Amino acid sequence: MSFTESALDMRDELVRLRHSLHTTPELGLHLPRTQEKVLAALDGLPLEIKTGTALSSVTAVLRGGRPGPAVLLRGDMDALPVTEKNDLPYVSQLPGQMHACGHDLHTAMLAGAAHLLSARREELAGDVIFMFQPGEEGHDGAKHMIAEGVLEAAGARPVAAYGMHVVSAMLPHGLFASRPGPIMAAADVFCVTVKGRGGHGSTPHRALDPIQAGCEMVSALQTMVTRTFDVFDPVVVTVGSFHGGSADNVIPDEARFEATVRTFSKDNRTLVKRRLVELVQGIAAAHGLEVEASFGMGYPVTVNDQSEAEFVGRTADELFGAGRYFVSPQPVMGSEDFSYVLEEVPGAFVFLGACPPDRDPATAPYNHSPEAVFDDAVLPDGAALYATLASTRLAP
Repeated sequence: MSFTESALDMRDELVRLRHSLHTTPELGLHLPRTQEKVLAALDGLPLEIKTGTALSSVTAVLRGGRPGPAVLLRGDMDALPVTEKNDLPYVSQLPGQMHACGHDLHTAMLAGAAHLLSARREELAGDVIFMFQPGEEGHDGAKHMIAEGVLEAAGARPVAAYGMHVVSAMLPHGLFASRPGPIMAAADVFCVTVKGRGGHGSTPHRALDPIQAGCEMVSALQTMVTRTFDVFDPVVVTVGSFHGGSADNVIPDEARFEATVRTFSKDNRTLVKRRLVELVQGIAAAHGLEVEASFGMGYPVTVNDQSEAEFVGRTADELFGAGRYFVSPQPVMGSEDFSYVLEEVPGAFVFLGACPPDRDPATAPYNHSPEAVFDDAVLPDGAALYATLASTRLAP
């Protein structure tokens, strides 16, 4: 049977695993129950398994029946600090924790791929590394696993790496999408504290107002972006938090704001950091205030290797037929720590539409929403694509 047929035969097992993960989501780097469920799902397979030290990771290596290079497949496992608002038989049982980004599907699909490839181990001309990763949601899980040796797990670094991400909206059900080059943005954090001198609201000339200067900074950030950066190499700066003052007639000593900064190139990532700091320092100086500005570096740009992205597209077309894969015309402004893997190994990251067929992907709740819903029907296709990418890439 083909991988697609074998994956369909596993559908019920994949759904059970996904639902089990969904009911008991875990956050961050330490996912003991999730790790236990993954190990149980892999039990009995001819895998070399190693668990993490600094995090609850699972690295499993499948040795092919013939010599050859290694390929890495990755699935992230952690949930989000979100209280689920869905009426599902497998709804999260833990308030404030939810698989709102579909990582439970990724984990189940990767476990399915391990079963599919293990059944054909003798046919593989090389090894497969299965990377079950905690801590994608802002905890540098991939970076930790790289430090603990996931890229050397098979003895030699993989020649290619592939990751997948489901979306509950945006893409039609069952459609795969990727692109060569940047596919997801770098995400950094800009933090500013404007320091003034407090006073009475009726006599602002006797104080140094940090709120007024802070508001001027927020507006100036947007003008700076549009007048400094090429629209075809986009930069997005969004201030999501602004705090200052405690009463209507009191000028406070300080005001604070934070912004997310999204970029798609190393040059712009470096330049925007310098220009943001220069801008707030200049405005503060013009008003006679002091300012503290810091730039927290988050995940880097996720960049697909051109040949590997094209290989993903050809493989999806051959596996599922024409019309199930398309080249995305533009990258996504979200960020992803699979970027750390792709900085070390050529590979590709691909999206899979998991919006339920009875919903409009243009209006359905998107990933991270407490009402996000992902359709189980995509599980076999995801597992089959993982397995086919690995086996085809290893073919001599």
